Amino acid sequence: MSIKSDKWIRRMAEQHGMIEPFEPGQVRHNGGDKLISYGTSSYGYDVRCADEFKVFTNINATIVDPKAFDSRSFVDVKSDVCIIPPNSFALARTVEYFRIPRKVLTICLGKSTYARCGIIVNVTPLEPEWEGHVTLEFSNTTPLPAKIYANEGVAQMLFLESDEECEVSYKDRGGKYMGQRGVTLPRT
Repeated sequence: MSIKSDKWIRRMAEQHGMIEPFEPGQVRHNGGDKLISYGTSSYGYDVRCADEFKVFTNINATIVDPKAFDSRSFVDVKSDVCIIPPNSFALARTVEYFRIPRKVLTICLGKSTYARCGIIVNVTPLEPEWEGHVTLEFSNTTPLPAKIYANEGVAQMLFLESDEECEVSYKDRGGKYMGQRGVTLPRT
């Protein structure tokens, strides 16, 4: 299994629609304004966070249960920034829609700009032949409110290609998060 380069990422995005919308280079500025970079890097792709957030709240004093998740545990926010309360978390989604090839496993890692501020990004691996918007989880590990910026880089995707095709892909087994759009809550 080997990590894929910028040339491979560009080819797969431009010829096979692996990432849409796609930025072939690294974007670091918006006019004169600095931003947290996104786009193709040497061996990965830095994704952007859309402006749709679900911020965790304990207002309903419910138990968090992954088998019976109560959607009232979140407050919906549509904004260019999201403020995550101290020691809490928020869900968001990528701007980009992914179509993962059958021989590829994609791993997501948080960007150092956020990690150095105590903001952790978590995403489970994108399995072979999965497609959709990626739901992102941001954990604010600090005792202070933390800010997330929409339409800027938040995490990096690394593409690992196997030397042989898997027997059963995510699509083959009808995975429950196949084709997700928007911020997707836990499903059972």
